[in-house]
Amino acid sequence: MAKNVRTLRCTPADVFEVLENGWLYPAWVVGASRMREVDETWPAEGSQLHHSVGVWPALLDDTTVVEEWSPPNRMVIRAKGWPIGEARVTLRVRAGDGGTLVRIDEEPVKGPATLLPSLITTPLLRFRNAETLHRLAYLAEGRAR
Repeated sequence: MAKNVRTLRCTPADVFEVLENGWLYPAWVVGASRMREVDETWPAEGSQLHHSVGVWPALLDDTTVVEEWSPPNRMVIRAKGWPIGEARVTLRVRAGDGGTLVRIDEEPVKGPATLLPSLITTPLLRFRNAETLHRLAYLAEGRAR
């Protein structure tokens, strides 16, 4: 499992304002290229984001499903990115000294990525999620201003 942590200069509520806006998903998730639709019930458990991954013209349509929504502390989603597979992504958010601590854990749970050793997948996911947290910080900190 890949784990990344970053301190953001905002409140947990600012972070969850970004997460609850499904249309912002490709703005903070590395690899998501565009939104096609957001369920009206987003971010309720079981609701979906309909997005595309890749770079035009090689885009693949897929979905992400909410498994747990517990603001202002936790969100768990199952992100699909076929043909690579699916991953469970957990975001933990808590107020800390000088800001908000955000931790993202990602683990492949289905598909070809589960067949690769964690010595390969973990560094790649950590690299990607460092940028994901960087983008999330821009959006959440911008709201805090």
